[in-house]
Amino acid sequence: MSLSPAIPPPARSPYVGRLAPSPTGRLHLGHARTFALAAARAREAGGRLLMRIDDLDTARCRPEFTAAALEDLAWLGLRWEEPVIVQSARLDRYRAALARLHAAGLIFPCHRSRKDLAEALSAPHERAPGGGPPADDEPLYPLAWRPPADAPLPPLDAAGLATNWRFRVPVGRELVFEDGHHGPQRAVCGSDFGDFLVWRKDGYPSYQLACAVDDAELGITEVVRGADLIRSTFRQLLLLDALGAPLPAYHHAPLLTDERGVRLAKRHDALSLATLRAAGRSPATLLDDCGI
Repeated sequence: MSLSPAIPPPARSPYVGRLAPSPTGRLHLGHARTFALAAARAREAGGRLLMRIDDLDTARCRPEFTAAALEDLAWLGLRWEEPVIVQSARLDRYRAALARLHAAGLIFPCHRSRKDLAEALSAPHERAPGGGPPADDEPLYPLAWRPPADAPLPPLDAAGLATNWRFRVPVGRELVFEDGHHGPQRAVCGSDFGDFLVWRKDGYPSYQLACAVDDAELGITEVVRGADLIRSTFRQLLLLDALGAPLPAYHHAPLLTDERGVRLAKRHDALSLATLRAAGRSPATLLDDCGI
């Protein structure tokens, strides 16, 4: 894996994997497959498996979904180390990482709204080559909106932490990593993805920053997750590099889809683990159906 020829591949360490459910709804069959795969890879490597609850989506995360996720995954037969790690209890770690990026001049404040961004992306000259990122990915941020690289940054005081902050990507730099399932993956900064959020104005880190900080500080050696997050991996590699952290390996599992070819989501209640359990399905049968 590399970000550039100057960055060495990650050193081999005792295997540490993680499960990272987001408690915004009940887990479904697709989650079961991905989490079971993560557990199997940790077990086969003779390594450790951690549990992290990604509960920073304050508008949708609920304590009952956290309890349900732990119950569902234990019912599947998955085992992890205690204690369970909860992202909302680690805000000081994310603020410290933000301060390091701020001190290095790698981020800038963003006062543009989602409406501003949507309108800018509707203009043909602002679209990325090839049509830009997928609809469910973070939109390509217009380079014209960047402040000059030498512009002074406001401090990270109370007002600063109530501001959106974006990471300034190195435009034109090609990033490469070897995915454990999909093989070589490449992306070009500024074309395949743009300046991305690392801090939200509600005082919480973005998924990208929180994930990178946690994977670094918890010593994760391989990240196993769904293929919909491959593009996020490029952003997190940039953050890990900027923070001087080791780079884990990545294994992005194929997504399960419904009968119409639409990927499973938490709205697919008929395929939720709770519904399948109530219908009498056994963990062994479910995992066998998933190819685990």
